[in-house]
Amino acid sequence: MDRLPLLAVCSDEIAADCHLPICNVRLGVACPSTNSPYAASRPHARPDRDHPEGHRSIADDLLRDLRIHQCELPMEKRRAGKAAAPPRLSDAWASLILDTVPQAMLVVDEHGVVIRANAGAHTVFGYPEGGLPGLAVEALMPEPLRTAHAAHRARFFANPGFRAMGEGREVLGRRADGSVFPAEIGIGTMRMDKQAFAVVSIVDISKRRRAEDELRIAAIAFESQSGMIVTDALGTILRVNPGFTRLTGYSAEEAVGKTPRLLSSGRHPPEFYRQMWATIIEKGQWQGQIWNRHKDGRIFSEWLTITAVIGANGKASHYVSTFSEITESAEAEARIHRLAYYDALTQLPNRRLLHDRIGQALIAISRNGLHGAILLVDLDGFMAMNDRHGHDSGDQLLIEVTRRLLLTVRDSDTVSRLVGDQFVVVLEELSSEAEEAATLAKQVGEKLGAAIRQPCRINGDDIRCTASIGVSLFHTQDTVDQLLKHANLAMYQAKAAGRDALRFFDPEMQARIDDRSALIADLHQALTNRQLQLHFQPQFDAGGRVIGAETLLCWTHPQRGSIAPDIFIPLAEESGLIMSIGYWVLETACAQLKAWATNANACELMLAVNVSPRQFADPDFAHQVRSVLAASGANPERLKIELTESLALDNIEDTIEKMRLLKALGITFSMDDFGTGYSSLAYLTQLPLDELKIDRSFVLNLPDNATDGIIARTIITMGRSLALKVVAEGVETERQREFLERHGCHAYQGYLYSKPLPQGRFEEFLAASAA
Repeated sequence: MDRLPLLAVCSDEIAADCHLPICNVRLGVACPSTNSPYAASRPHARPDRDHPEGHRSIADDLLRDLRIHQCELPMEKRRAGKAAAPPRLSDAWASLILDTVPQAMLVVDEHGVVIRANAGAHTVFGYPEGGLPGLAVEALMPEPLRTAHAAHRARFFANPGFRAMGEGREVLGRRADGSVFPAEIGIGTMRMDKQAFAVVSIVDISKRRRAEDELRIAAIAFESQSGMIVTDALGTILRVNPGFTRLTGYSAEEAVGKTPRLLSSGRHPPEFYRQMWATIIEKGQWQGQIWNRHKDGRIFSEWLTITAVIGANGKASHYVSTFSEITESAEAEARIHRLAYYDALTQLPNRRLLHDRIGQALIAISRNGLHGAILLVDLDGFMAMNDRHGHDSGDQLLIEVTRRLLLTVRDSDTVSRLVGDQFVVVLEELSSEAEEAATLAKQVGEKLGAAIRQPCRINGDDIRCTASIGVSLFHTQDTVDQLLKHANLAMYQAKAAGRDALRFFDPEMQARIDDRSALIADLHQALTNRQLQLHFQPQFDAGGRVIGAETLLCWTHPQRGSIAPDIFIPLAEESGLIMSIGYWVLETACAQLKAWATNANACELMLAVNVSPRQFADPDFAHQVRSVLAASGANPERLKIELTESLALDNIEDTIEKMRLLKALGITFSMDDFGTGYSSLAYLTQLPLDELKIDRSFVLNLPDNATDGIIARTIITMGRSLALKVVAEGVETERQREFLERHGCHAYQGYLYSKPLPQGRFEEFLAASAA
């Protein structure tokens, strides 16, 4: 159906008594003149603007008044006796009636021209006073409706019974500025001097339409999937939507009359809610994440928005809360945060979070002036234990150590897993005095060491563990990186002191470490610059005949001169350079064996090569040895590999497998520094060894030190029992040699015979010995 136009006319009915057309006339309505014989006894009723019939009643009343007034005109003429008075009185009354009516009113002739308009009409349509009369009524409606309206108007005046103009319905009007607005109209008709007129009331319903739209939208929103709560100013729940029931488990009947505390999870402190309401009072709204409790007891996370509804007095009359569950998002965010800042195995803060915690501690110290301390805890022999008992046992040990550390320190202290088997403990607010702070840190460190030292049973095994602990005090001038570096250096000092110890960082140690770092940097260039070379220390049998030599690596530094192996070999191990250096030593030794094969004085010598633990642990080690032998053409039976006791027993199954592979080539094995490690006969019998070496520390005080004498004799006896040769190193006096020979030692090396010699001088030594 086409949209109805703004203005329409309807047919009239002729009143029998006054011979005037009327529409919807109701009896008993007061006339303008109180002296009229038609005056009613009851007051004039004002129509309701919002009532659907209200607008028609206004038009009806207006027409009725005009018609009655028309009936009175003859009597007024007779009384006044003047012919010109009635028209003036009629115009005045018509204007008075139109302007008295509160609604917008128009009088339109049969040609569609506005002949009268009251002040309300000028206001509604936005025209200045007097601007409406003379306009075509079609100018007051949107252009697309004008043609249809003109046709309807023509049909109406041709057939007064036609009433299809939309009386009492919503139509569209057009203001002077071109804007369009919805309106409701009421239409009445009248006839004067044989002319038909339409009297139209217009009510702008823009505000009502907007209010209805807002109510409809609000109703749809209230039925949304999000939970909604409406409370009064005191927080009592007045209404909830189905989304509330779905998300919380509480029905409307269970919630109405209660307060939102019904959902409290207990996770938030009172201060959280105080700040929330402070924000609502200040800004009228609050939003954020909150934890609430479902009716079934489950805790869930939601995103909550609370908005205050402000009344006419400027105060909150109601509060509207909307929320949606974000538990999965919150849990996912928590998992991401935990992965980023916490160690997966121990759930302790990781390195990243540790840096942040230390940074916060330094900030706090700048305010309170108190010293703190960092303790770096490194488990002793963890890798060997991990290999011996399995990685699962190793993980369980780390978890148990974590538990013991946490039980030992205060809740305000930080325990972090730095890497592998290293932990860091941050102690804050110890003392304003450095000495007292150091004493307290030492006490805590000793407690940590004692806790770790206690045996624990893991996967059916009794495991004992100790820790080396480095301590670094910190104050306002320190940085995070410096503190960790200092604690690490102190920990290495504890390792060097024999493990299971605690050491503090000091500046002198730092100076030594700086020098050490410079030496490592130079060591990187030593191979490239041909600064490394092999020296050979001869080995003799009991008859004084040279039977072999041990290779010793020497480094001639361009500025520092000759650097001892016991200084730079540990640096090579630490930096990883030992892998490339070890391979170079093996290549050089095999090349030397090949060269000596044609030397009558050296062709039958055994050449011993020391292998580092890191080098031997390489899965590809056996293949590397085979490749080097093949490339050099050296006789494998002349090559002897020396292993340390701790190296051999770190992973005994792997050690045995590699030794067997190489022994199949003809290579022999010697255990270096025997007696300084585990010295377990059970392990010793499993290894395919050919030789034991008595460490120089047991030879040094022979024959005067009874204990060293017992150890030396025991090693010789053990070797004899296992059909192994025994070589004593560090022999410097004849009395030492005699003691060892008297108890059955097979071979010797040391300064009594010769110090390590470079290749040329070693060959000269061989020639002189043979002569």
